[in-house]
Amino acid sequence: MTTKTMTTKPTAYAPEPSARLPWAKLAPDVYKAMVRLDAAARQGLDPVLLELVKIRASQLNHCAFCLDMHTKDALAAGESVERIVQLSAWEESPHFYTEKELAAIALTEAVTVLTDGFVPDAVYERAAGLFEEGELAQLIAAITVINAWNRFGVACRLVPGHYEAGQYKSGARYQL
Repeated sequence: MTTKTMTTKPTAYAPEPSARLPWAKLAPDVYKAMVRLDAAARQGLDPVLLELVKIRASQLNHCAFCLDMHTKDALAAGESVERIVQLSAWEESPHFYTEKELAAIALTEAVTVLTDGFVPDAVYERAAGLFEEGELAQLIAAITVINAWNRFGVACRLVPGHYEAGQYKSGARYQL
């Protein structure tokens, strides 16, 4: 009896693109200011909530580099794969999130997508009802900061896939 050996070809992935511009090296003072702003904005916020906010903004802004980073950091912080996967459809799957998380995610969308020119009162009031004023101010700051990081990442086409969870805990997002 002969045994037929099944061989499978390795999957051929698309080639990895190169980043357009090493902006942090070329504008180090701006980069350092962003790192300080990021550190200041995260103070007093729940780390898991913060990662959900960063993932959702990065999804909306199509920032692959930040999605790679923040999904890995969220998983390392104990977030579930299921909640991360459902985040892009959070309105259809609200039962995966707390009321506070839902308010933060809605506020993230409103601040990130300003096509109507404003954050709707209902979205703001929902968040204001669940977060203390200081915490709400920090949340708005954190949403604003991730949007700025996303714009650097998208404009410079920073390459995802090389980040390791916690890599930038020392305060730097990536090496200069």
